[in-house]
Amino acid sequence: MEQIEPSENQSLKNNQSKRKNKLAFYGGLLIILIIFVSATFGAVFGFLASKSGTSILANLDHGKFKFLVAQKEIKKQPDIIKQKIIQEDSAVIDVVKKTTPAVVSIVISKDIPQTINFDNLPNFFGFGFGQNNQNNQKETFKKQTIGGGTGFFITTDGMIVTNRHVVDDPNATYTVVTNDKKKHSAKVLAIDPVNDLAVIKIKGNGYPTLSLGDSDKAQIGQTVIAIGNSLGQFSNTVSRGIISGLKRSVTAGGYIGQVEKLKNIIQTDAAINPGNSGGPLLNINGKVVGINVAIVQGAQNIGFAIPAKQVKKVVEEVKKTGKISTPYLGVRYIPVTKTLQKRYNLPYGYGSLVLRGNKITDLAVVPGSPADKAGIMENDIILEVDGKKVNASQDGDSLSDLIAEKNIGETVTLKIWHKGKNKTVQAKLTARE
Repeated sequence: MEQIEPSENQSLKNNQSKRKNKLAFYGGLLIILIIFVSATFGAVFGFLASKSGTSILANLDHGKFKFLVAQKEIKKQPDIIKQKIIQEDSAVIDVVKKTTPAVVSIVISKDIPQTINFDNLPNFFGFGFGQNNQNNQKETFKKQTIGGGTGFFITTDGMIVTNRHVVDDPNATYTVVTNDKKKHSAKVLAIDPVNDLAVIKIKGNGYPTLSLGDSDKAQIGQTVIAIGNSLGQFSNTVSRGIISGLKRSVTAGGYIGQVEKLKNIIQTDAAINPGNSGGPLLNINGKVVGINVAIVQGAQNIGFAIPAKQVKKVVEEVKKTGKISTPYLGVRYIPVTKTLQKRYNLPYGYGSLVLRGNKITDLAVVPGSPADKAGIMENDIILEVDGKKVNASQDGDSLSDLIAEKNIGETVTLKIWHKGKNKTVQAKLTARE
């Protein structure tokens, strides 16, 4: 049996010891690495599970979601715009379909002189009618169409509202053409002496009507639709626009010389032409917010309409009494301006100075009138009506404007300058005769 020397035995033991140490070393490193990796992932997942981590993940996901949605919205945008336009057009189309049957055309006719000169007739059978003989001229009359306008039904029994300037010729005849092309002879019921409004009537029943909206709620920029007998030739012409301005004041002139001042009216860019006068200006709900009354010649899309509030007052009065009456104070006056104040050394630069006219019959205060009963005298200055300042400026409220807003039988409180002092009086308004 072979014997192992002590030195060789020791060397073998040393090699075995080194091998064990290496295994222990690498094993330790492996354990440390495992612990580190486990700790790191544990921390990360623990943070993500926390509130802050959850928020970050949510934001990341939400941001990605928003990005995807935005991409889809961009792709959908043309369809959305198209849909919106279709909806707006549909609303306008619905309004037109619903309201057009209640809108009428008004044809104005008049007997026009026609002169026949017999000297100009052909010379039949070899003899004539004489030369340069006044007896050979004869004047005849022929009914001709001289203009047109628009109106709309306010009652089912044929009551129609329009502008005063459309039907204010007492020598003319008026024919209403309804939406079914039928012609009806019209009677002028009432003409407003203050506002450019009138009410006419045709025979029959069951007519479609339009409703008057609240013009006080009208907003600049809102969509409006005008319907009218444009140029007196194109009945029920529809135009669309917006309200461009409120409480405008303009001086309007007609074709035969009438001039009137229109105040607190609506401005619109909806196309309005001669012949549209008296037609409705409608909101997107089909309610009448105004009556088309005037345009600015030579301008682009500047038209005006009388607010429905003024129309409503007139309509209610005609329905109730059969006529239009205006409140009456009974004074003759001139507006006080800064220039007038300086010239006559007046204490105020606004108001209405009660003054007689040039004729002896032009009294400053009408005897027995509401003003007379209230104690108002010549040279008084009326400063306020029910707390509203009487102003002569372009956009201000004149005395006639403030009185016209009131009702017959209503008592108003007037602040006046009387014999060097301010005082307050009350006057009960009556109807203008």
